[in-house]
Amino acid sequence: MGVALFDLDHTLLDVNSGTLWLKAEWREGRLGLRDVVWAGWWLGKYSVGIGTGLDGVFEVAAKALKGTSESELAARVQAWFDREVRHHLRVGAEEALQRHRAAGDRLVLATSGTQYVARAAAEAYGLDTVVCTELEVVDGTFTGNLAVLAVGAAKATACEAWAVREGVDLSEATFYTDSATDAALLRKVGQPRVVAPDRRLRRMAAEEGWPVVDWGVATPP
Repeated sequence: MGVALFDLDHTLLDVNSGTLWLKAEWREGRLGLRDVVWAGWWLGKYSVGIGTGLDGVFEVAAKALKGTSESELAARVQAWFDREVRHHLRVGAEEALQRHRAAGDRLVLATSGTQYVARAAAEAYGLDTVVCTELEVVDGTFTGNLAVLAVGAAKATACEAWAVREGVDLSEATFYTDSATDAALLRKVGQPRVVAPDRRLRRMAAEEGWPVVDWGVATPP
């Protein structure tokens, strides 16, 4: 049985779920315009392959949640995902998931997003497990800290830790991503695959000889 890892935003999805979440939180009055613009700036940089700064967005978000209920956020994320994200799965992504599933491969969502977005996506699209940024929770309440960061090179570190725990050899795994921020993980797997890459990753793929694939966009709901 093989292992196939998939990035989420702009890879499986044809959108950035983080941007959709910011907009939803702003519409509901839980974020001010300055917060949306600040976080959106770093998400925008990340979407073009510049990984620095997004870790700070997660740290600020974690601190803002300190003392609040995990169950309330989990329910809110699930409802938002079903309403605004679920239908954004690329056509080619669905086909790739089906192909790896038919081959008996273990499907792993490797995303910089939090455990709540990751779990919602894994359930919606039939992936087996997730490696993601994790907000620390004690007794059902957020502590204000990050338990795991999976942004940029830290995603590769988190995936390596997961592989050790599970007895997986990443040199035999496949990884699909759109972003140059995932270069560290692409270099650790045996079968790197580049999907609708940002400009930096397209250049990197040409230099490294990594296959580039086009998964199109989602089928309109």
